[in-house]
Amino acid sequence: MSTRKTPFPTRAEIVAFVNEHDTPVHKREIARAFHIHDAEDKRRLKALLKELQDEGRIGRDAGKRLASPEALPAVMVLTVVAVDLDGETIAAPTNWRREGAPPRIIVMPDKRGHAGLAEGDRLLARLSRLDTRHYEARVIRKLDRPRSNRVIGVIRDRGRGAYLQPADKRDDREYRVADSRLAGAGDGDIVAAELHRSRGGPPDVAVLEVLGRADDPRSISLIAIATAGIPVEFPRAAVEQAEQAKPPALGKREDLRRIPLVTIDGADARDFDDAVHAQPDDDPQNEGGWQLLVAIADVSAYVDPDSPLDREAFRRGNSVYFPDRVVPMLPEALSNGLCSLVPGEDRACLAVRIAVDSGGQVRDYRFTRGLMRSAARLTYEQVQAAVDGQPDDTTSPLLDPVLKPLYGAYRALDRAREKRGTLDLDIPERTVAFDPQGRITGFAERQRLDSHKLIEEFMIAANVAAARALTERRTGTLFRVHDAPDRAKLMALKEFLAPYGYTIALGQVIRPRMFAQVLKQAAGRPEAPAVSELILRAQAQARYEPENIGHFGLALPAYCHFTSPIRRYADLVVHRGLVRALSLGHGGLTEREEARLDEIGEQVSTTERTAASAERDAMDRYVSAYLSGHVGEAFQARISSVTRFGLFVSVDPSGADGLIPISTLPDDYYDHDERAHALVGRRWGRIYRLGARLEVVLVEADPITGSSLFKLARGQKDEGASGGLEAADLPSQRERRPRRDGGSGRSAGRPGKRR
Repeated sequence: MSTRKTPFPTRAEIVAFVNEHDTPVHKREIARAFHIHDAEDKRRLKALLKELQDEGRIGRDAGKRLASPEALPAVMVLTVVAVDLDGETIAAPTNWRREGAPPRIIVMPDKRGHAGLAEGDRLLARLSRLDTRHYEARVIRKLDRPRSNRVIGVIRDRGRGAYLQPADKRDDREYRVADSRLAGAGDGDIVAAELHRSRGGPPDVAVLEVLGRADDPRSISLIAIATAGIPVEFPRAAVEQAEQAKPPALGKREDLRRIPLVTIDGADARDFDDAVHAQPDDDPQNEGGWQLLVAIADVSAYVDPDSPLDREAFRRGNSVYFPDRVVPMLPEALSNGLCSLVPGEDRACLAVRIAVDSGGQVRDYRFTRGLMRSAARLTYEQVQAAVDGQPDDTTSPLLDPVLKPLYGAYRALDRAREKRGTLDLDIPERTVAFDPQGRITGFAERQRLDSHKLIEEFMIAANVAAARALTERRTGTLFRVHDAPDRAKLMALKEFLAPYGYTIALGQVIRPRMFAQVLKQAAGRPEAPAVSELILRAQAQARYEPENIGHFGLALPAYCHFTSPIRRYADLVVHRGLVRALSLGHGGLTEREEARLDEIGEQVSTTERTAASAERDAMDRYVSAYLSGHVGEAFQARISSVTRFGLFVSVDPSGADGLIPISTLPDDYYDHDERAHALVGRRWGRIYRLGARLEVVLVEADPITGSSLFKLARGQKDEGASGGLEAADLPSQRERRPRRDGGSGRSAGRPGKRR
C-alpha cells in the first residue's frame, strides 16, 4: 500500500511540468520532482503518462523522454512503410528529421480502396491528427516510386524475345531483356538483373547473375535471400579470422567438463549453442528448490570488437533460417565448429548458475566463464519420449541423473510463469518435408512438447539473470523490450470480442494476464485461432534498445537476449557486457560500443525484421510450389484476414495463405466492416468474417512470387461463411455505422462480379 507524504500530481501539473522544459524530460525526473518513490505510485505515474500521450497532451522522443507535442503539417509527402494483415496501409513522413520515431499514419482508402498502394510507394497526402502519435492521411496524389536498380525474377522466352518476370508480387511489370544482356541466362532461369532506362515500351534490364532454375525447388530460398538483400558470402578477412581461431586452454576458466550438460534442439537444428543441467538444491533453506546451469557458447572469446568478424556479424545482425538452408551470422568454422556445443568436445562457454525455489522464483545467480563438454546432443522428441517411458540407447542412461531433474526444475519455472500471467500465444509453426531430390512432399504443424517449453523456460531464466546482472552493475547493454499494446488497438479488440462474451478490462495499467484469460476462455472453441490472431495483432513489436522498458509479453521488468550469440548479434553484445561488468577477462564491451548502443539496437532490430520477412516469403513460395500441382482442387480453409479488396484464407493442412478477391464473391455489394473484421453484403446480407470456415478451390499458385488465388467452392456461394465467430451474432447495421475517428465501419467495399 502506498504511504505518500505529498499529494499525487494532477494531470494538469504533469503537463505543465513537461511543457515548461525546453528539452525533453525523463520519467525519472518527473518522479523525482513530485517525490514519487513508491513502486505502486510509479506504476500509476507510468499509466498516467501513457494516457496523456494517447490524448496528445504530451509527446515522446525516441529515448522515451517526454516533451511538449508538436503536430505534423497539414500536407506532407509520405512513404508507405507497411500494409498490415487487415489491408490497412501505414505510412511515415518521407523526410523525417525530428528527434524520435515518427507517428503512426494510417492512409485512408480512396473511392477505389487504394489496393494498389504497396510498401515503398510515395504519396502527397493531407493529414488529420487523431492524437500525438496517430494521424489519418487522405491521398492527394500518388508520386513516382523510387525504385531499386536491382530486380530479382525469372527469364521468360515469349517467342518474340526474352522478358523478366519479377519475383516481387507487388511488381506487376515485365522487363525486357535484350539478347546482348542475357549473360547466358535462358528460359526458366532465376536471375538478379540491373534496371536500365528505356526510351519507350517496357523497361530494360541486364542480367547480372544466374541464381538457379525456377523448376528446381532448392532455388526457392535463393529468391527470398536475393530479394531481401541478405548477404551470403563472407569477406575473406572474416573467414580467415574464423579459421585461425583456436580452442582456449582452461586457464582461469571454471572447469565444467564433469557436469553432464546436454543440448536439446530440433531434429533439423543446424547449430547447438546452449546446454542445460539441473539438480535439486542441497541448501536446507531452499527445500524443494533447484540449481540450474545454463551454458552458452562463448562467442566473445573469438569475435573481438571492431574486427573483420565483428563488422560482418554486425552487418548481418542475425542468422536467417530457411527450410532447406541457413544463412549464418558467423562463418562455418565458428557457427558449426568452435562455437557449436557438439558432444565429447571441449568448448568455451559463458555459463550462469541459477538457484530457484520450489515455486520457480530466482533466489540467486552467478555467471562464470568456463570450459564444458556436452554429454549428448538430444532432440525434443527424443527427450519427451524418454520421460514418457520410451527411452532409447542414448537417453536411457541419462533419464534418471539428467532428464528427470531437468523436468523437475522446469515444473518449478512453469509455476512462476503461470503466477506472472504471461502472454502465451500458441501460433502454429509449419515444417516442410522434402524428398531426396529436394521436392516438397508435404507440410506439418510442429508439435509443441513439454521438452520445448523446458528449454524455453531455462533460456528465459538465463536471459533474466543476464538483465539483472547488467542492470545491477549499471553496465550498458541491449535489452529485449516489448511495450504494452497501443490503447487504440485494444479498444478495437475489446469492441470486437464483447458481443461474444469475451471481456477485456482496460484499466490504467494493462497486464498480459488479461489476454491470457481470454485465450484460456477461447481454448477449444471454433473461434480460438481468430481470437489468438487478433490478440497478436494488438501487440507492440519487440525490439532491442539500450533503455529498459520491460517485456510486456513475458511480464518481466528486465529482459535481455543472452542465449544465442552464434546467431544473434544482440546476444554477443550482452555477453561482452557481462564479461566487462563481472571482470571475466578478454572480450568485454568497449566504450566505443557502449556509445553506439542506440545504433546497434536499431541495426539488429532492422535485420531481425528483414530475416523474418525473408523466412515468411520463402515459406510462401514453398507452399505455392507445392500447391501449383493442385490447381482446381478443393480445400478446407479459414478466413485469416479481411480486407477491403477480399478475403485472405489459411488452407488446411499446409497453412497456405491465399486471397479470395472480392470480385469473385457471390453477387452483391460488400462493405468492409473493420470493427467486425467482416465483409457484409448489402443486398443479401451475406457475411464473411474473420475465423469463419470455408471450402475453397485453388485457382492459381505462383512459386516465383509466392502468391495463391482461391475462389469459393461451388455450392457454397449462397451460404455465406460458417463456423468461427458466427455471422448471426454480428452487431446490427446500426451499430456498424462509420465513426468519425476512422476506427471502423468505413465503407470501402466493391460490388461482387455480376452473374
